Amino acid sequence: MTTIDLQLPEGAPEEVVTKALVRDIDLRAFGFNGSLALITLDNGQDHNRPNTFGVQSLRALDNAITDAVSRKPTAIAITGKPFIFAAGADLSALAFISSREQALTIGKLGHDVFRRLGELDIPTFAFINGLALGGGLETGLHCTYRTLATTAFTALPEVFLGLVPGWGGATLLPKLIGPERAVQVILVNALNNNTMMKAKDALSLGLVDAVYEPADFLEHSMAFAASILSGARKIERVDYTNDPGWEKALATGKTAALKKYGGAEVEAPNRALQLIADARTATRTSGFDAEDQALADLTMSDPLRASLYAFNLIQKKRKKVEGAPKPTLARKVAKVGVVGAGLMASQLALILVRNLKCPVVMTDLDQARVDKGVAWVHNELAKLVEKQRMSEETARRLTALVTGSVDQSVFSNADFIIEAIFEELSLKQTLFKNLEKIVTPECVLATNTSSLSVERMSEGLAHPERVIGFHFFNPVAIMPLLEVARTSKTDDATTATAVSVGKELKKTMVIIKDAPGFVVNRLLTRFMGEITDAMDEGTPAEVADNAMRSVGFPMSPFELLGLVGPGVALHVAETLHASLGSRYRISPTMQRLVKEGVKVFYIKGDDGKFVVNPAAQILIEKGDKPSTAEQVRMRALTALAQEARMMLDEGVVSSAAEIDLCMLLGAGWPLILGGILPYLDREGVSEAVCGQRFHLKGIASLP
Repeated sequence: MTTIDLQLPEGAPEEVVTKALVRDIDLRAFGFNGSLALITLDNGQDHNRPNTFGVQSLRALDNAITDAVSRKPTAIAITGKPFIFAAGADLSALAFISSREQALTIGKLGHDVFRRLGELDIPTFAFINGLALGGGLETGLHCTYRTLATTAFTALPEVFLGLVPGWGGATLLPKLIGPERAVQVILVNALNNNTMMKAKDALSLGLVDAVYEPADFLEHSMAFAASILSGARKIERVDYTNDPGWEKALATGKTAALKKYGGAEVEAPNRALQLIADARTATRTSGFDAEDQALADLTMSDPLRASLYAFNLIQKKRKKVEGAPKPTLARKVAKVGVVGAGLMASQLALILVRNLKCPVVMTDLDQARVDKGVAWVHNELAKLVEKQRMSEETARRLTALVTGSVDQSVFSNADFIIEAIFEELSLKQTLFKNLEKIVTPECVLATNTSSLSVERMSEGLAHPERVIGFHFFNPVAIMPLLEVARTSKTDDATTATAVSVGKELKKTMVIIKDAPGFVVNRLLTRFMGEITDAMDEGTPAEVADNAMRSVGFPMSPFELLGLVGPGVALHVAETLHASLGSRYRISPTMQRLVKEGVKVFYIKGDDGKFVVNPAAQILIEKGDKPSTAEQVRMRALTALAQEARMMLDEGVVSSAAEIDLCMLLGAGWPLILGGILPYLDREGVSEAVCGQRFHLKGIASLP
């Protein structure tokens, strides 16, 4: 055991200690004449607070292992409190660590405790009865055998946060399941927004030895242990030392990391790949020592501090919407209307019916459009059944709830209506005036506009207080952010109702002041404008577009343009130009792309690589003042700092953290940068442009 005295870093929150309780289990009832010492992890909190491992929790587990061994059982097993095994390391104190020595010691402490489970002279079992992430899953990897509940999810998310699986995972997993599968779990899954494995996936990968239903999971796991101990069941392990797939697996991981971060070299995935490569010949001791060194280095790095800030911010704001009125003010929503039946409107109808499970009625200008939109929703529900993500009974019930009409009188008894028609202010104003003649005074009128003034839409209404912005991002089902825009007249009951609906839709919301472009589109359009302006001035398109590659964006500005569409981008730019002035310039290149119907900036060449679309190339403005990539990068960052400062001064949002949240969840700002404003602070741009940092106290203690 490590003997260095570890104290909580200054300013860190108090650890919620996960206790480790030991009891004896007589296995004779399961057909084996022996005993098992069962360790149960339990932090004494409800299921919303999973078991985690801080310094005190690790020591509690170490003491429990000693206690278990002293009972002289035939085997030792470890399980968790109901529905939760363990969610890994206690990250709450990690950002407060101020010395590499302390980081190194914590890594060694985890190894010293966990490795005991794999180095006893009796078999050990992990009965993984629920969620097992990071260090939780690594606890199981140290054991000789593992069972898993069918409802449990598992993952090694460390690389996603800027770390490595550093309590044995990077060394043990490749030896257990082979290099290709290990790279999938440690790197590819983690970089894919921390994809978690279902029980059947963990079993097929060889991560666990058996899977049982949760109702009698512990009993089945005991029987499994008894069968192993009696010799009635044998688990064969494969030696992957000479597996021919090592180099291919490492190359796959490298490609995944470069793709995730737009070609930028990022330390965490590179260190993880090196540990996986070393695992081929490493001993436990040499492998664990290398993990300790990697953990210590990464813990003291900016990307980890940034990732922890971003991760904690997202978790906090998901639970609590800043500035939201009291939930008791929210009105019941028993019927929803969707104006429009195009793709965006249809996506809205789908997410609304799936989550609210109430009647959803769609309208449009003609029956053909209505029928197409309703059919799309019905078809998507059918696909969910095919993918076994929804039962046939549920799909039938939800399908019956989605209807359509060309007559807006069907909205007469609706409680919440959202419009997703063409982005033209006069059309939306007319729509709301017509709806007001039909609906009840309490019915909320929401708009999915991306850039138009919500307040102007409510002009001339008898009840402007029930109009609110409800801006989703495309694709609606996947993008987690929802911008809720209050006008000067929107009342608390309307806002509370909108927030209640947003929570039912499982969205992370930010309540913002009604302002042009809200948050995400305003910043993205300003950012994109600097890139296109540099190109129009004569900077080669590839230079301008790749200027921000080193930052780690998964997609370049012009790749994003192909996804959003030049028409949408130009319309937003024109709207913001009209509202906010000349800093939102209209690109002649963009105008030509839209006029000529060129929808993508890049196409695949004969060699399979993406090249500038010749149809787009000939439309680029021929300027004579080219910039270097670094000049373009600084120009874009300067613009972002200026715009963010103005938004805060205008009260569009209440804090810098809310801008960070919007860009993380609505624009894909890389987690390892910790949000747009911490990045600008670290780069010195904030002080150079605004005279001060956005986060004056740093991000260690935020949010």
